[in-house]
Amino acid sequence: MTAIDAIDATGLVKVFGQLRAVDGIDLQVNQGEIFGVLGPNGAGKTTALRMLATLLPIDAGRARVFGVDVAREPHRVRQLIGITGQFASVDEDLTATENLWMFGRLQGLRSADARAAAKRLLAQFDLEEAADKPIAQFSGGMRRRLDLAASLITRPPLIFLDEPTTGLDPRTRGQMWDTIRGLVNEGCTVLLTTQYLDEADQLAGRIAVIDRGRKVAEGTPDELKSSVGNSTLQLQLAEGADQELARSVVRRIAGAEPVLTPESRRMNVPLDTADRAADVLIGFRQAGVSITSVSVDKPTLDEVFLAITGHGADPEPPVSDGPDGPDGPDGPDAAAESVVTNETALEVQ
Repeated sequence: MTAIDAIDATGLVKVFGQLRAVDGIDLQVNQGEIFGVLGPNGAGKTTALRMLATLLPIDAGRARVFGVDVAREPHRVRQLIGITGQFASVDEDLTATENLWMFGRLQGLRSADARAAAKRLLAQFDLEEAADKPIAQFSGGMRRRLDLAASLITRPPLIFLDEPTTGLDPRTRGQMWDTIRGLVNEGCTVLLTTQYLDEADQLAGRIAVIDRGRKVAEGTPDELKSSVGNSTLQLQLAEGADQELARSVVRRIAGAEPVLTPESRRMNVPLDTADRAADVLIGFRQAGVSITSVSVDKPTLDEVFLAITGHGADPEPPVSDGPDGPDGPDGPDAAAESVVTNETALEVQ
């Protein structure tokens, strides 16, 4: 018997005025995997996630979560998912413990169980010393960690993480990566949106590349890298070297478009085989192009994104249709970007 997909979405469309923020995206996410959605700010990642999480209506197309239709049965879908958005959903007037206890109660936990979950998560995210401090006294990184902790109080089968490590320091970011892997080891499925290439590479078993509202590529990290060549020649041009001449040499010999960062004089050249690196270096010497360092490695996801879209995956200014646009702080359902789980009323104690 074939397992039901955790997510099965076809032709998703979302329009804000004249802007098609999501333009016919298909997504199939298997149970038990980390699926990455990669793209710059304004690409449509968050809007697509909100549609799947019932936070935005679907204008066209269809989506199912574990076989449940998102548009027709949103209440059932919310019982199957957890979500953490890009902005903190915690109450600044409450302490860290009180916030987590409140989220636990809203998700149907008994009071004692909610307190136990709060204590466990505060320890897991290194927030024990701040357990009784009001959130107004937290740093930005501490708020983000607490917001992430709130989404992990229960273990729904599908968890949406919308750029979960934005603003985190490297140590906390690594801890979050370990936490995400642990969720999958416990049987959860994770849909992760990110603008960080290394994060997608480290975590995701499969990646969909989103650009300007459309899915432009999909595959495993290795499959995406192989699509632009089997190896990459990484060069550091000498100060004063003719960068345009270097480009022309690469095009003539390797038949490929190099990725050049003019400010740092770094150039990456996709190669069909590593042996072609020697031909490029000989061509540079014959043309009088000086270099200071050279290495051969696998292609990066940055090169993949550039080859597919024609521009890098560095963050771009968000595309917005005014203050209520898809990526604005006051966009649709922005207040609902907190944890969405079992719709259980908070009992008065």
